[in-house]
Amino acid sequence: MLGYSSSDFVEAKLRMLRISSQKLNLVAKELRGLAVVDALGVLSGMRKRVSLDVKKLLLSAVANAENNFGMDVDRLRVVEASVGRNALMKRLDIRGRSRAGRRRKEFSQMRIVLVQEKD
Repeated sequence: MLGYSSSDFVEAKLRMLRISSQKLNLVAKELRGLAVVDALGVLSGMRKRVSLDVKKLLLSAVANAENNFGMDVDRLRVVEASVGRNALMKRLDIRGRSRAGRRRKEFSQMRIVLVQEKD
């Protein structure tokens, strides 16, 4: 985090989320740069399945900021919402004419970083 010391920001991580990182990044893209109150509103109105898990992650980051660091919840902003790949399950997909294919079931991870805005 450029320009911030370790006491200025709070993070929360979500690992082993059973969705591809490309789909998760569509949700993360909507959160970057928003205030926490606005981000929760966006996640509540979103129709994607993963938005519920991302909302839990955001609430966890807010709870970390409030309880561990004594930050003001109303002044928190999402400065980073990064998505990465995690494990990959390889499964056998039976096809016609005695053939087989590969099916990839991807897992992802997400990291949300919050910063308290200065007055």
